[in-house]
Amino acid sequence: MLETLKTAVWEANMALPRYGLVTFTWGNVSARDHETGHILIKPSGVDYEALKPGDIVVLDKEGRVIEGSLRPSSDTPTHLALYARYPDLGGIVHSHSPQATSWAQAERAIPLYGTTHADYFFGPVPCARLLTQEEIATDYEHNTGLVIIETLDNLGINPMHTPGALCAKHGSFTWGKDAAQAVYHAVVLEEVARMATLTETINPSVKPAPEALRDKHFYRKHGPDAYYGQG
Repeated sequence: MLETLKTAVWEANMALPRYGLVTFTWGNVSARDHETGHILIKPSGVDYEALKPGDIVVLDKEGRVIEGSLRPSSDTPTHLALYARYPDLGGIVHSHSPQATSWAQAERAIPLYGTTHADYFFGPVPCARLLTQEEIATDYEHNTGLVIIETLDNLGINPMHTPGALCAKHGSFTWGKDAAQAVYHAVVLEEVARMATLTETINPSVKPAPEALRDKHFYRKHGPDAYYGQG
């Protein structure tokens, strides 16, 4: 079932260690098949060196296993909550990459300090609030998805314009039109997190980039009149 998409999800998962975004098994990638609504995700705790396309678990949109002999990622309920809320999402990445996770542990959004950030994120990368004790104790992973949604909604963020968020004291989630683009955004997030750290180290009084520069760089890639690249 969905063998082509299984291979794509496997390839996306294998890209995480290649780009230095995961240590051991600290991450996962999923994808949604828009025709069936099925979700494909990495199995829980399986070493990347041992992971095969056939290990990818197929779920229905409620999270019931349709195909696969292994347990799906423990973060599956977070992925499902995001897919349910945002129909344009086709792929999601979760990682504990060190730069982005450091900002998450500091409970700070990543400010938009320059054009590299603005090329991909239309504004700061938000940091969701800490979960309450009750939210942690009851349905923790699902509630992690809900606090990301709460954060994006409260800030009026279009998730396709800001394709990622931090979870306080936890790590990051990124997304895109498919699994490959979600990985791409995870790589970009790690780089802009590193740049923001270095920027504040060099100039602790630095201010965010002006909105005119943000708009120019974002919309020249993503707007209706985008002209970056070959079309």
